[in-house]
Amino acid sequence: MKFWQMVPYMEPEQLLDVARIAEEVGFEGVMGADHLLYPRVLHSPYPYTPDGESPIDSESPYPDPWVMTAMMAAVTTRLKFSTSIYILPLRHPLEVAKATGTLSLLSNGRFILGAGAGWMKEEFDAAGVDFHTRGRRMNEMLEVMPALWSGDWVDHDGEFFQFDGVRLLPAPPSPVPVFIGGSSAPALRRTVKYGSGFIGHGNHPDEVAPLLRKIRALRDEQGVAEQPFETVLGLTTPPDYDTFRRLADEGMTASVNYPFSMILGGGSTLDEKRRVMESFAENFIVKLA
Repeated sequence: MKFWQMVPYMEPEQLLDVARIAEEVGFEGVMGADHLLYPRVLHSPYPYTPDGESPIDSESPYPDPWVMTAMMAAVTTRLKFSTSIYILPLRHPLEVAKATGTLSLLSNGRFILGAGAGWMKEEFDAAGVDFHTRGRRMNEMLEVMPALWSGDWVDHDGEFFQFDGVRLLPAPPSPVPVFIGGSSAPALRRTVKYGSGFIGHGNHPDEVAPLLRKIRALRDEQGVAEQPFETVLGLTTPPDYDTFRRLADEGMTASVNYPFSMILGGGSTLDEKRRVMESFAENFIVKLA
């Protein structure tokens, strides 16, 4: 079982030290998050809470994920990095492929693109991107970005993006791995077709086995069941050794330690964060390695 430290909402000035500590105590990687902006008035319902209330507010910091990841990668050597979740269809595939390919190259392959379709219509509206076609936009981006990462010349004539004879250099040593989020039927089909892993939105342990069976069935249908595939699932229950052990036996490959704000509240010190990570490592990472 692998474990990732979640770093959304935390104090940005502590990110580099948190990355160093995460590497020191044995985390697989750290996962940031992504929102381009927060609207003054939010009408979009959050899809993963019963009442549609968003877990973030206008005070939640969202550093640029590529700048943040590059800085953390520069002060570590083993730690991996991902995004949970980068709102892919809000952007252009040329820009994303360029940034992520460079990150992969300069981090020696330690970057994984964690991507999803997004839920906040207001940020799509502000960016001038159609919210209602975001699923098809994302699929098209996932189709073309591996070609862009190859370093070869690429021609593309799609529904949303068109470019002829373009080449992005430097190219990463191999296509950037993509872990995909979203629990709807279209999102799971997208995960299986384009992804090398799945990132959950936060599941009760009892939901995990049925979810993994659904993913395995889709992978069987696609004929990719024998290919490596990661499942990174945060749990909505407190961390528990027996629960992690059982879910590992059921096929879950990784889980997460909660964002620090969920454990310590807002405004925690670096020493407090260190104690949280050291305790998690002692109780779970070492014992479940």
